[in-house]
Parts: sequence; structure tokens; C-alpha cells
Amino acid sequence: MKSEEDVLRIIQYMNDPQVLEDLRYVRELRLPQGCIAAGYVRNRVWDKLHGYTTLTPLNDIDVIYFDPKNTLEERDEHLELSLNRKQAGRNWSVKNQARMHLRNGTAPYASVEDAMSRWPETATAVAIRLNDEDQMEVVCPHGLKDLLDMRVRQSPLFRHTTAFRQRVFEKQWLDNWPLLMLEN
Repeated sequence: MKSEEDVLRIIQYMNDPQVLEDLRYVRELRLPQGCIAAGYVRNRVWDKLHGYTTLTPLNDIDVIYFDPKNTLEERDEHLELSLNRKQAGRNWSVKNQARMHLRNGTAPYASVEDAMSRWPETATAVAIRLNDEDQMEVVCPHGLKDLLDMRVRQSPLFRHTTAFRQRVFEKQWLDNWPLLMLEN
């Protein structure tokens, strides 16, 4: 569940010229259900909640979409090159979620939101996009409460607890954002 108040908070945290430029680049690609997701949103929100004045560096900018009619990995690579040409020095990662079930060994996904619901953490399963009216939209299959409450919780549909815990510690989230609470 996502409350209107929580959505407005996320939009406020993401209201930044660079974010809007990135969202416009993704919108220009006209990808079905195209969004910027994961650490791009999560890290910025946690930085804001921690009062950081400098954003935590991103490993990449995760762009996700859902197109079951064209699941070739080469398409994603072409889209990454296109985005990287527009913004030198940024590392764009584009993944068609209609293909990701193969990598994850699960049944096919029905949408971007369905795929995100199976990501390891609830706080990572958040995405944003710009609609044609330049309004920001938020996609969050598990809601926004964990992200805004700074809770790191395993997604209910992600069944690999060891992988979840290893990921949390490898990414050093508890060191980077000491107010986070790891939930069992």
C-alpha cells in the first residue's frame, strides 16, 4: 500500500534538476512501463533522511521496463549505449524485466511491478517515471513505508534469506546509513 502522503514525500525527495533530466531521457526512449529504479531512488531517499548534503555515489542508474515482445539482451545494451552517450560519465544499466525471470529461475513476470515485487528488499523495490504531463509517478509493489522508515526488510516473495543478508552487508548499507534498521 502506498499512501498519497508517502508518494508526495518521495516526489519531494526526488525533485531535483538532475533527476528530472534523467527521467526525461528515459521517457524519450518510450519503453513500456519504463522507470528508473532501485538504488537511484533508495539511496537518495536514505541520504535525505540522514541529512546528508552530498549524495552517496551510485554504481549505476537502473532503468527497467517490460516488453515481452522483444527480450533480446542486445536491445538493453543498445539502450545503455544511447543513454551513456547522452550523459558521459554516468553508468546506465537497462534491463527488460520480461527477461529477468530466466536469470532468476522463476516463472515469467507479468509487469515491471510484478518483477520488482520479487527483488531482495522492499526498500529497493521502488521506481519513478515521468508521465507525458511531466508528473512524477511512483511504482512500489511493497509500498513506501519501509523505505521512508529506513527499514531494510527482505521482500516477502524473495525466498533466499542468505542472499538477502549477504547483499545487505556487501553493499555496506548499515555503514553508509547508520540509522537503518535491519529487519528479520
